[in-house]
This record gives sequence, structure tokens and C-alpha cells, in this order.
Amino acid sequence: MRPLAYFSQIALTLLVAVASALLCVWLRTPIPWMLGPLLGVAAFSIAGTPMRSSGYLRNVGQWVIGAALGLYFTAEVGQLVVGLWWAIVLGILWALAMGYGFGLWLQHRSAADLPELSARDLRATTYFAGAIGGASEMALLADRNRARTDLVAASHSLRLVLVVVCLPFGMQWFQSHWGLHVNSSLLPGPRLLQWPGIFYLALATGAGALLMQALKRNNPWFMGPLLVAMGLTLNGVQWTAVSSEMSNMAQLFIGISLGVRFKREFVRTAPKWLLSVAIGTLGMIFASVVFGWALAWGTGLHPATLILGTSPGGIAEMAITAKVLELGAPVVTAFQVCRLIAVLLIVAPLYKWVAVPEQTERTD
Repeated sequence: MRPLAYFSQIALTLLVAVASALLCVWLRTPIPWMLGPLLGVAAFSIAGTPMRSSGYLRNVGQWVIGAALGLYFTAEVGQLVVGLWWAIVLGILWALAMGYGFGLWLQHRSAADLPELSARDLRATTYFAGAIGGASEMALLADRNRARTDLVAASHSLRLVLVVVCLPFGMQWFQSHWGLHVNSSLLPGPRLLQWPGIFYLALATGAGALLMQALKRNNPWFMGPLLVAMGLTLNGVQWTAVSSEMSNMAQLFIGISLGVRFKREFVRTAPKWLLSVAIGTLGMIFASVVFGWALAWGTGLHPATLILGTSPGGIAEMAITAKVLELGAPVVTAFQVCRLIAVLLIVAPLYKWVAVPEQTERTD
């Protein structure tokens, strides 16, 4: 693609994203700077307008959000999270069980609609499509195991968007009717933007991102800044806060990166498959609400915090929701980060136990 066309599409996408965000601000929707761009860009993309996300802007968005979330981890919060180790382990087991059940649901619903797949390939496709992990990592594992990577990617994209849309609106509804107020100690350490503190924070967290990238770790532009900012805050180093304007910009970039996944081809990709994914995702959201409420009873934390921490969404998106709505962002982040690491380590070995043997032929 020619540079002029490339930058023109990015500029158009940014224009659509900003307009959508401002509309959501006016409508008073939850997390407007992420939901607006996500839905607006997705709508234009599905309609056929060329929308494009810049990898550099997405990295900047993850960088800012990772650094902002790390500032929540004061010494008091660190002690709280360490004391919740047993609940985090339960959250990991819950995610593995939920993903496994989701995969079985997809297999049951799709067996008759995908006759071209052998029993082994169908199991691989539904297994990795159902796993509650990173979309890119699950698609890569699916490709290595001869699964339909397009269906796996579509499943994760739709699941993530449904969770990102449903949960914030649900939290906002509860907030307006019942009032959701969590422990004030779960707010970030530094509260004001300081200079040159923001410069020092940018240098330190940027170095962390580059190190994680050099080590080829997952989500380096989120995890690197998060870990560096977390380490600084835990040790009492509080240079600055991240301004709301910077956070809004980061949410906009992340919203765009989610919205561009939806194109005309996506809607045409196995409609019955997408319907099954949607039904299964809504079921997982409801189950996570029940599980989060039960876990909150055992930990003494607010149910909203545990619901976000154990929901089948992504780290950045659920943490952003908790941050903007002030629903215990550090606890949500800790649950989501530990879950992602565990799922990435366990899902592939676990597949060897549940895979259909190579010689088995599928029967209708």
C-alpha cells in the first residue's frame, strides 16, 4: 500500500474514533474513550469503509495504560494482593474450566456445520477458540495444531468485544441504582501529573517495554510498563500520576485496535459459528457474575471488583473498566495478569490430554 493511502486511512480512522468517543461522552456511556472508538470503527469497517489501526499507536496506548495501572500498586495494595493468592488460584482454575466448557459448547453446536473438518481438527478449533487467553497466542497455537485459525480468531474477537460492551454497561447500571463504592485504598498512589516526573516515568516504563520486547514476552508494551511502574510504586517511588487526557488517548488507540478486527468478511464468516460464540460468551458472563459474587463473599472485597477480575475479557480492557469506574483496578489487574500467564503456560500441554487421536475419523 502506498504511504499516502496508508496514512489517509489511519487519519480517517482516528477521526471516526474521536467523533465516536465524543458522542459516547455526550451520551454518558461507560468508558466512552474505548467503547466509542471500538463501536464506531467497527461499524464503519463492516460497512466497507477502509479503517486501519497503527501498531505504533496501539503500543503507545498499551504503554500508557500499563504505566497508569502500575501506579495503583502501593505497599498496602501489594500486601492485599499477596493475601489474595488463594482467590487468584481459584480464578485461574475458573478460567481454565470456563474455557474448556466453552470449547465443548462450540464443538457440540458446530459439529454438523463444519463437515470438512476431521474430528481432531474440529476439537482443536473449538478448544483453542474457547480458551480464555490472548487472541493472537491462541490463534498461533491453533495454527500449530491444524485448526481453523480464522474461526479461532473470530471467536476471540467477538468474545472480547461482547465482554467489553456488556460488563461496563452492567457496572454503570449497578452504580446508578445501588451505588458501587470500593475501598479508597485501591486508588492510585500519585494523584497529580508532575514534571519532570512524567518524563522519568516514561523513560523507565519505555525501557521496560523494550526489554520485554527483546525477551519476546507476551504483550510487551503493556506488561513491561506495568511491571516497572508497579515496582517503583511498591518501593515508594511516586514521581507522577498519568493524566486523564493521556488515559483517554490510550483508551482510544486500544478501542481502534479492537474495532478494526471487524470487517465485512468477519460477518460472513460462518454465521452459525458466530451465533454460538455470542450465546456461549453471554453464558460465561453470567457465570462469571455468579462466581465473582461468591468469591467476593469469601474475600470481603466488593463483588464488582471480583466480577471484573474473573470475567472472560482481556487484561487491558477489564483493567481500564475498573480504573475509569474506580472499581479496584489493582486487584482486577492482578487477577487478569496471573490468569493470562497461567493459561498461556497450561493450555497447550492440556490440549495433548483432550485432543482426538490422529487416526480417529469423524463420524456424522
